[in-house]
Amino acid sequence: MRQLDHLVVAARSLEEGAAWIESTLGVAPVAGGKHALMGTHNRLLRLDARRYLEVIAIDPDAPPPPRPRWFELDTPAMHSRLARGPALVHWVERTDDLEGQVRADGDDVEITAFSRGPYRWRMGVTRDGSFPGGGERATLIQWEGALHPWTALPETGVSLLEFHPREADLKATFVTPSGTRTIP
Repeated sequence: MRQLDHLVVAARSLEEGAAWIESTLGVAPVAGGKHALMGTHNRLLRLDARRYLEVIAIDPDAPPPPRPRWFELDTPAMHSRLARGPALVHWVERTDDLEGQVRADGDDVEITAFSRGPYRWRMGVTRDGSFPGGGERATLIQWEGALHPWTALPETGVSLLEFHPREADLKATFVTPSGTRTIP
């Protein structure tokens, strides 16, 4: 079984992405951490139902990774897109059977282990940094153990009302403390 784990908002810088989320949803994402293997860092915003929103950017203090970064962050097309401002670029679904789901999807991904602080997870990451299925399928994640970042994130009053991942342009609608908001 697969469930929405988190939405991915990319930005040229973490500060730009966090400011955009705060101005759009009325709540600031909190510090997440760094992904040394990918040369990225993030901030997180708790949603409802064990889901969260991730703001991700290339970490300017990290050395270039030995492989393409995830979420197409190294591509000229993504650089051009983010020059216009932060954007909702992808989504991640969690599963309890990462190997089986990766096999079923048939994407050219490698299952890669990650850790940060107490959290351990594995993800199906494409070798070239592209989105699985050309952006038509989620990136898959399997959390190891019972820990999940959602449980440690502060309550925000923001919940996901609507998300249609299979549409050409991703957008999500949220219920926030100040009303309904949509991000493209």
